[in-house]
Amino acid sequence: MPIEPPRGTVASFTEHWVADIRSGFLVFLIALPLCLGIALACGYPAIAGIFTAIIGGMLATFFSNSELTIKGPAAGLIVIAIGCVTEFGFTAGRDPAADIEAYRLALGVGVAAGILQILIGVFRAGILGDFFPSAAVHGLLASIGVIIIAKQVPVVMGLSPEGAPLELLAKIPSFVANMHPAVGLIGIASLVVMFVHPFLKIPIIRAIPAPLVVLVIAVPLGMRFELGEEFLVHVPLNMFAALTFPDFSGIATATGVKYIISFALVGSLESLLSAKAVDEIDPFRRKTNYDSDLLAVGVGNTLAAFVGGLPMISEIVRSRANIDNGAKTRFANMYHGIFLLLFVALVPALVNQIPLAALGAMLVFTGFRLASPHEFAEMYRLSRQQFIIFVATIIAVLATDLLSGIAIGILVKALLHLWNGLPLAALFRLRAEVATSGDRATVAVKDGAVFSTWIALKKRLAAVKGHSSVTVDLSDTVLVDHTVMERLRETAKEFAESGSSLEISGLESHRAMSQAATAARVRKR
Repeated sequence: MPIEPPRGTVASFTEHWVADIRSGFLVFLIALPLCLGIALACGYPAIAGIFTAIIGGMLATFFSNSELTIKGPAAGLIVIAIGCVTEFGFTAGRDPAADIEAYRLALGVGVAAGILQILIGVFRAGILGDFFPSAAVHGLLASIGVIIIAKQVPVVMGLSPEGAPLELLAKIPSFVANMHPAVGLIGIASLVVMFVHPFLKIPIIRAIPAPLVVLVIAVPLGMRFELGEEFLVHVPLNMFAALTFPDFSGIATATGVKYIISFALVGSLESLLSAKAVDEIDPFRRKTNYDSDLLAVGVGNTLAAFVGGLPMISEIVRSRANIDNGAKTRFANMYHGIFLLLFVALVPALVNQIPLAALGAMLVFTGFRLASPHEFAEMYRLSRQQFIIFVATIIAVLATDLLSGIAIGILVKALLHLWNGLPLAALFRLRAEVATSGDRATVAVKDGAVFSTWIALKKRLAAVKGHSSVTVDLSDTVLVDHTVMERLRETAKEFAESGSSLEISGLESHRAMSQAATAARVRKR
C-alpha cells in the first residue's frame, strides 16, 4: 500500500514539526537579507519586504495546498514596483514627502492588484497562465534580470542608480572607477562570495547559505569602516511604527491601471512558474492547485499592501532552499514568517548594521541567475526561432516596459508561426476531433497546435483523462510549436501519475527544428 505523502494538516503539524521548524529557520536566514534588499530596490522602505514575507508565511500558507512553496517578495517584481513609485513621483530621497506619497499610491495599486489575483483564483482563471509562450516568458524574466543588474551595480559601488537600464549598463566601468572605496570593497567582497559559494566543495561552508556568509563578512566590515547611515539599512526600532496605509486615489489613473495589470499579470505568471517548478522537485510528487495558490498570493498581496508591504509571489529560490533543507509541509513557510517577525521585532538594531552594498550584491547575483548565459544557450539549443523570440522580448522590455515587451515577444512568435506556414485562423482557433472506442480515446488535431490554442487543447485532453489510453494525433498539423510540445510532455506525466497514458503520434512527416526533445515540429515540404 503506497505511503500517504505529508499534508499540511493538524496531524502533520505535530508529526513533522522538527523538520519544518529547521527548514523554516534556514529559509529565514536566506529570506531576511533578500527581503530587505528587494524592498530597497523597489523604492519601498526596507521593512516593507519583511512585512510581505511575514504575511506570506503566516497567512497565505493556509489558503493554498502547495506544501513547499515559500511566499514572499521576489526580485522579478522589482522592475514593476520601482516603475510604479517612480511614475507616482518617487525622488529617491530628494523629497521625502513626495516619496512617502508615491509609496502610499503604490500600496493602493498593490491592494487592487491583489484583489484582481483573488478573482483570478476564485474564477479558476489560473489556466490563462498557459497562454503565454515559453520563450517570451523566459525573455521577460531574463530582461528583469538585466534591469536588476543595471540598477544594483551602482549600489554595490556606493553610488546612486540614476538612469535607464541600458544607460546604467553602459556606465558600469565608470561606476567601478568612481566607487566609494570602503563601500565598494564590501560590495565586491559580497559579490565574490555569492558567485563563488555554489562552487565550493567544503561541506561545512556549503551548508551555510551564501547570503548568511555575506552578512557575516559585510556587517563587521561595515562597522570597521564606520559607514554612514546612508550606506546602511534602516528599519524602525518599533516595527509597528512602520505600518503604512494605502492611498487609493491613483488606482483609476492611467498609471494605476497599467501597474495593477502589471503586478497581477507578471506576479501571477511568476507564481505559476514557481509552483510548477516546485511540483517537479517535490520529493513526494504532490501537485499544487494553481487556482488556490493564486488565491493565496492574492489574499497575501491584498493584506500586505494594506499595511505597507511589497507584492509577493510563490518564490522559487527560497522554495528550492525549503526543499533542500528537508521541509515536509506548508508549515515550514509559516515558521519562516514567524522567525522573521521575531527577529525584526526583537533585534532591529542588528538589521540596521547591514550595508546596502551587501544587499545589492545579492540582488546582482539574483539578476544574473535570471539572465544567465545558460538561459541564452538553452534558448538557442531549442532552436534559432526560439532564440529570436527570447532576445526580441528582452530588447522590447528594455526599450519599453514589461507589458509591451511580452506583447512584442508574443507578436514575434505569431509572425514566425505564419512564416512557417501556419494558417492565420489556426492562431486563434483550435480544430480538433475527439473519438472514443472503449477505454481508448484519440484527439486528432488539424492545422496547428500552438501556444495560443493550447488552453483549448488542454480542455479536450482533460475531458478524456478518464480513459486508460489517450492518443494525440498530430499528423494533420502544419506546425506544433515548442510551447505545446513542452506542455504535452508535462501532461503525459500527469496522465501517468493518475494511472492512464498519453501518447503523441503523427509527427513522422514533420521535421524537428532542433535536437531538443521539445523542439517545435514543422511539416516537411
